[in-house]
Amino acid sequence: MYQSERTPPISSPAPFSGGPPVCRPDPYAGQRWTFGFPGGLVAEVHTRGARLHSLWAPDRHGTAADVVLSPADPAETVTTARYFGATIGRYANRIAYGRFTLDGTPHRLTTQDNGHCLHGGTDGFDNRLWEAESVHTPERTGVLLHLRSPDGDQGFPGNLDVTVGMLIGRDGDLTFSYAAVTDAATPVSLTNHAYFNLEGEGAGDILGHELTVEATHFTPVGRDLIPRGGHLPVSGTPFDLRRPRGIGEALAHPSRELGSTGGGFDHNFVLKARRDDAPRTAAVLHAPATGRSLEVLTTEPGLQVYTGGQLDGSVVGKSGTRYRAGAGIALETQHFPDSPNRPGDPSAVLRPGEEYRSRTVLRFGTRD
Repeated sequence: MYQSERTPPISSPAPFSGGPPVCRPDPYAGQRWTFGFPGGLVAEVHTRGARLHSLWAPDRHGTAADVVLSPADPAETVTTARYFGATIGRYANRIAYGRFTLDGTPHRLTTQDNGHCLHGGTDGFDNRLWEAESVHTPERTGVLLHLRSPDGDQGFPGNLDVTVGMLIGRDGDLTFSYAAVTDAATPVSLTNHAYFNLEGEGAGDILGHELTVEATHFTPVGRDLIPRGGHLPVSGTPFDLRRPRGIGEALAHPSRELGSTGGGFDHNFVLKARRDDAPRTAAVLHAPATGRSLEVLTTEPGLQVYTGGQLDGSVVGKSGTRYRAGAGIALETQHFPDSPNRPGDPSAVLRPGEEYRSRTVLRFGTRD
């Protein structure tokens, strides 16, 4: 079980004074793009991994802090900090034993040490050098990132062309827009794997944050984090986050499910069905200490909530703080884990002539 680590909230000036996105070359990160609006959100994105490296957001007093966890040394993103802030693909989350059958043809994927395929395989999109171009208008600013994943990449069929937009609006939103096309049927589920701490990166843990998730069911998993059946009601469990609940309070609830993940959330929440193509609220995160709030809206059917239970202090963050269990929370909008092997789940198959489209909005604000 986590132990709460309370340290003073961290504040830092956002390194951007406005104007079009600024690009700086980096020997490892590829390009570092900085963009935003004065007095609002400011982001730094790296082209290696199409990675959200930093995000400065104001607190209730207007003081900015970087609320995204990232390693001080970008080289760690291929080792201990591999998924921090990265774009995940071709398939976010897990595919059991790295196997699935599509249209009668079996496919074998690259697998990690536990024998399953996680976040696209051993060399996923998080490790690729993406191409980038800037976008800047009076109302939004940011980058579009492009990648081609060739046929057979990590075992997935078909050539896949992917575009990811990361755009900040004057209204305080950061929007992730995903698009992809293929020349052969293939599973696709893209997400961003940023860890957030709304008190500031390096400011202790997120156990004092309050979390709301708009879901009546969640996906139970075994110790290898592969779904072990259908979807269970959240009622009467620590997964009942339909009203704001302290994360520390929820994780203190005795539960077989929390035990299977070492005491934290690493589970898919089944979001309420959409009636149209507009993003709808999936979750709200709030830090009472700073007043910062984060509303997550998405077009995806699922939300993987991960409270960083496997962070063990091996990653040193930008502030010089070692990230330990609960240092941040990932709210990954995506399709359900292992859905290529579970016909009852929403299909994640993209076919030639179709276009994969997904949108997630991070809406930042403050409360008294």
